[in-house]
Amino acid sequence: MAIAPELRAQILRYYQVEHWRVGTIAKQLGLHHKTVRRVLEQACVMRCALSPRPSGVDAYLPFVLETLTKFPTLAASRLHAMVCERGYVGGADYFRHIVARHRPRPAAEAYLRLRTLPGEQAQVDWAHMGHLTIGRAKRPLMAFVMVLSYSRRIFLRFSLNARMDSFLRGHVLAFCAWSGVPRIVLSDNLKSAVLERYGDAIRFNPEMLAFAAHNRFEPRPVAVARGNEKGRVERSIQYIRSAFFAAREFKDLDDLNAQALRWCDAEARARRWPQDDRLTVQQAFEHEQASLMALPESDWDLGERLAVKVGKTPYVRFDLNDYSIPHTHVQRTLTVMADAQRVRVLDAEQVLATHQRSYDRGAQIEQEIHIQALIDRKRGARQHRATDRLAHAAPAVPELLRAAAAKGHNLGSITAALSRLLDRYGAAPLQAAVIEALARDVPHPNAVRLALERSREQRQQLPPVATELSERARSMDATVRHHELDTYDVLHPDNDPDTPSKDPS
Repeated sequence: MAIAPELRAQILRYYQVEHWRVGTIAKQLGLHHKTVRRVLEQACVMRCALSPRPSGVDAYLPFVLETLTKFPTLAASRLHAMVCERGYVGGADYFRHIVARHRPRPAAEAYLRLRTLPGEQAQVDWAHMGHLTIGRAKRPLMAFVMVLSYSRRIFLRFSLNARMDSFLRGHVLAFCAWSGVPRIVLSDNLKSAVLERYGDAIRFNPEMLAFAAHNRFEPRPVAVARGNEKGRVERSIQYIRSAFFAAREFKDLDDLNAQALRWCDAEARARRWPQDDRLTVQQAFEHEQASLMALPESDWDLGERLAVKVGKTPYVRFDLNDYSIPHTHVQRTLTVMADAQRVRVLDAEQVLATHQRSYDRGAQIEQEIHIQALIDRKRGARQHRATDRLAHAAPAVPELLRAAAAKGHNLGSITAALSRLLDRYGAAPLQAAVIEALARDVPHPNAVRLALERSREQRQQLPPVATELSERARSMDATVRHHELDTYDVLHPDNDPDTPSKDPS
């Protein structure tokens, strides 16, 4: 258990100044006596007893100390197993306290205070802020944080991933918010910046190098396991967690980013400047802004580019979802270009489809023209299309169809009936009704319809009304023009001019 510095100082004061016993300190502070003893031993103030009681581990202490000298981080459980192999019969709990008492402590490292010139450096990092549930997908909520090292001006933007396109988009938006570019951008050795590193030999991500050249800044990764070199952004992340994100309520990602932008422009910018508490961060930024490099003349093409292999169905899989394409381009390798709002599918330079991006999981984002073209081309596809639509809307439908097939029911009529119920009642009520029908072992649309009606009556809702006519009804809905009946008079024999008239006499 970690001991707070205040509690540690209190234990030492009671022991050294007030001369309390270990048991008295433990009782008054509500601690275990072993915890108090460990604090006193680590501080080297424990008064040794006149006749210390021998311990069974004493004979193994030289071996323990020698092993800890070679391997300071070796687990106490492994050390206990090693001394047990050498004859020790004591318990693991007491041995763990002995190891904690003798384990060498690393010497405290001192750091120099880093000072940077205005406009010289910015520090960037990702921060994990939990998860967002979107439909059936659980997405990580990542915070892109960039801070100017001199003025401490913060830029904050949230994303649902930490991929390269989101990383570069954060840079572009930060530079636009500051109306300038710093000369150096300090980052971790994340894959978006560094592909490989051996000591000082660094192989940068080519896309990151191209982006840095476009904006004329130097990408500089910190040394491995040296997070203190970018302490400005680390402290900014702590400040964001406590001052902005804690107990924050938001509707969706766009709402959260809008709140983050307002916070950066108000509260975060109005705080005191750490180097001189007479100034604010905004005043320091106004002094620094003139030293930033100008923004590039042309915009960087943001977005993710990915080659995908299309199977036999007219969909491309991207980021856990399927997007429709023309059926003429199946079983090919196409290119997906995606940004935060839309997904485009290309064949070389030809744009085949443009869809709104979905962050759900297992969703099918379609254009009706793509599917209808395939339905018109392949006979029998209509029934399979209806089954697939039902399975996505109500996942329990395939189980009902299997049970109906086992009982010898007509699957075509069942599928058509369930499709009509889906159109009238919706996906969620249909799923609940299908589950109820399966529980009653009645895999038939009538059972599903009765369950839907019972649920509707319990909620005291009006019966659903079909809004679309069937094909037969639409064919009967035709305008009938009245025909003049005089044309039928010529069919009477008396009105035929070629027929000789009879003598009435």
